[in-house]
Amino acid sequence: MTSTIRGVIFDVDGTLVDSNGPHAQAWLKALEEFGQTADAEEIRRSIGMGGDKIIPMQTPWSEHEPEGKALAKRRGEIFEERYLPTLNAFRGARELVRKLHEQGLKLAVASSAPPKELDPLLDIVGIRPYLSEKTSSGDAQESKPDPDIVAVALQRLELKADEVIMVGDTPYDLSAARKLTIRPLAFLTGGWSRQELGEAEWIFEGPAELLEVMGNHALEAVLA
Repeated sequence: MTSTIRGVIFDVDGTLVDSNGPHAQAWLKALEEFGQTADAEEIRRSIGMGGDKIIPMQTPWSEHEPEGKALAKRRGEIFEERYLPTLNAFRGARELVRKLHEQGLKLAVASSAPPKELDPLLDIVGIRPYLSEKTSSGDAQESKPDPDIVAVALQRLELKADEVIMVGDTPYDLSAARKLTIRPLAFLTGGWSRQELGEAEWIFEGPAELLEVMGNHALEAVLA
């Protein structure tokens, strides 16, 4: 290790909360209502990016045009009404975050989710008391894989990039971390393969496996 680990930045959707599938379904239903045909697998593989990326990929509009704004709003309504109440945290997610907090690490979340969605997701995991900072799509111009959201989290933690680990579940999380020279750790909870998560320095099945591997050891000792 090049430096002592003093902080961890977590993605939320697909990393701590089992929500990638519901997010994809919300996008598909909203796009259909707006007369846009989308491939289900393509949408699934775009989850982890924000609406600023998905809307121009799937429609003739940008997120700033009236149609794009209306589509994003409708997707949010569908997600909140149909899917948010059904979501669960991944096994071990809360316990892992709590353990890292107890070890004295500074913790943040960096999510491409809109600000309105982030707090309910954090409540599902039950980790708000353990976080030093949280950032969402409202804190940056560009969502992942651009590094903007992660950069804001890093700045707010007041740590150096080599003192922080980024935990995510998609290639977009890993790419955002690498652009800031943050070392990425991946969970296989988002539906991506080990090969597709090849930018990660470490890969675990999910929060429960990392928690089990840690045992009574510090995170730094486990990742050394």
